[in-house]
Amino acid sequence: MQPYRYIILGAGPAGLTFANMLEKKGIQDFLVLEAEREAGGLCRSTEVDGAPLDIGGGHFLDVRRPKVNGFLFSFMPENEWNMFTRNTKISLEGEMIDHPIEANIWQMDIDKQVDYLLSIAEAGCVTGTPMPEKFVDWIYWKLGKRVADDYMIPYNSKMFASDLDALGTYWLDKLPNVSFENTLRSCLLHHAYGEQPGHARFYYPIKYGYGELWLRMADAVSRHIVYECTVTGLSVRTDGVKEIFCADGTLYQAQRVITTIPWASLETCGGMPKELWEERAKLRHSSVWVSYEPKQLDTAAQWIYYPQDELPYHRILVRHNFCPHGRGYWTETNSVRYQEKDGGFAYFNRYAYPLNTVDKPKIMDKLTDWAVQREIYPLGRWGEHMHYNSDATVEKAMELASQLERD
Repeated sequence: MQPYRYIILGAGPAGLTFANMLEKKGIQDFLVLEAEREAGGLCRSTEVDGAPLDIGGGHFLDVRRPKVNGFLFSFMPENEWNMFTRNTKISLEGEMIDHPIEANIWQMDIDKQVDYLLSIAEAGCVTGTPMPEKFVDWIYWKLGKRVADDYMIPYNSKMFASDLDALGTYWLDKLPNVSFENTLRSCLLHHAYGEQPGHARFYYPIKYGYGELWLRMADAVSRHIVYECTVTGLSVRTDGVKEIFCADGTLYQAQRVITTIPWASLETCGGMPKELWEERAKLRHSSVWVSYEPKQLDTAAQWIYYPQDELPYHRILVRHNFCPHGRGYWTETNSVRYQEKDGGFAYFNRYAYPLNTVDKPKIMDKLTDWAVQREIYPLGRWGEHMHYNSDATVEKAMELASQLERD
């Protein structure tokens, strides 16, 4: 058996981008192994009730990475997309408040505004107290008691359905420090101040679900993709050749492996030290159900966050506000909280969100070091165990493909 130059595990955004980068460079000696019947990973779509629904939850193309967008528009031209200005809400005590909450408390009644302002004035990051290490303490320190109690703590508890203090704080640095000055200014002038949240402006296909983009990317390298091929194991031979084992008994060999699949999904990894294999098993993730509801909502919001514990889901995507001809909405619910119902559409995503546990950086550093030394390259949300949006994943894949082919 002649080893492939590259074998790519997974035909989601990361794997498809890497594969198409190889194709554009004129490299044909590669193979993509995909467990599902079609490509797209968490960004796949299906048709429900006459309109697209994204089965992995809400996915949109951010406008902030023009190089990424230019690459993706080569498969699905820009004129096939609508551009939106983000309109998202938080359901809070019977009111709908614009997101992010700390920039929009001016939409509350005056007594609540005063309470929130006083709370923000006492936040640790405002008063200069040392930053705590535990997740829950960090949220109070970062945003103040009212924002933490009313929104951030209950919402994260629903979304992750785990002990919040098992999570680290390293991944929250992207949250801007709450600013008492900006919050006060927004209350006085009735206008949001501060940094814009992610997807402040975004693209979504005019005629299709988000999954259409990835199907087209798969079509461009279709002769290199093997579908319904579940990878169960990896092994590194003494000569450096990597062997990939599939559930149907098929064996593939490669000089280099690009892995975009969850480390937890592997049953074996020959050559990996036992201690590291056991560390890998400590990586955590959450599972999510996406369910369709046909009810038409009277709102202009594209999605809404729900911190209320009595509701099982943590957010909804209001389909008709970004998907033409759509109606109804879909919910996203952690599998621990999901309540089965009769009828309707529901889809289970076993691997939805990597959990940023306290020990994750140390584990991933060790895994990555071991893998890269053997020309196994972790990539994307699951290869790197990082909660990347699809545009960030594409950028990572473009950079890795360019780097490896320079080397």
